[in-house]
Amino acid sequence: MACVAGSPWHTGLISWLTPCSHPQILNQALGTMNPALSIALLLTGLQVAGGQKVTSLTACLEDQSLRLDCRHENTTTVPMQFEFSLTRDAKKHVLFGTIPEHTYRSRTNLTNRSTLKVLYLSGFTSRDEGLYTCELYVPGQPPSFSNRNVSVLRDKLVKCRGVGLLAQDASWLLLLLLSLPLLQAMDFVSL
Repeated sequence: MACVAGSPWHTGLISWLTPCSHPQILNQALGTMNPALSIALLLTGLQVAGGQKVTSLTACLEDQSLRLDCRHENTTTVPMQFEFSLTRDAKKHVLFGTIPEHTYRSRTNLTNRSTLKVLYLSGFTSRDEGLYTCELYVPGQPPSFSNRNVSVLRDKLVKCRGVGLLAQDASWLLLLLLSLPLLQAMDFVSL
């Protein structure tokens, strides 16, 4: 299969099936492909596109560190990679990811949970202001990524809540609240 010279690259969900957006070339490519292979590729693409999506990115100040909370869906078994970056003066600086910049390596610390990535940038100053991005992508797959941005200005930054990560997974708290009536009935707790 060859692309027509000058044809645009297809940027949709099936961009990895063929580099061309021309309908005849796409039909020809899909028509000659093994049906089992095309179904497997399509299901893999759908799983990647639908199961790993950044849902929110928030920023707050904890002591003298910037804390970025990147929440995401993860409903697949496909391993994913992620990257935190800062865009300042039209230049992208990778804080954490495959190849982080040397100047940020010693200043970053990451907490990695199944649906939450928390990046701490220590010694946060006004020189670190800019547009922060959290991006998820699947290695070895055609470009399929999801990201969120947050603009960070030091004097507009809110302080982080004191409870921290425990409050973000509060299933233990819900269990305790639901069991209080039972504990009261058994005279273990008196309120």
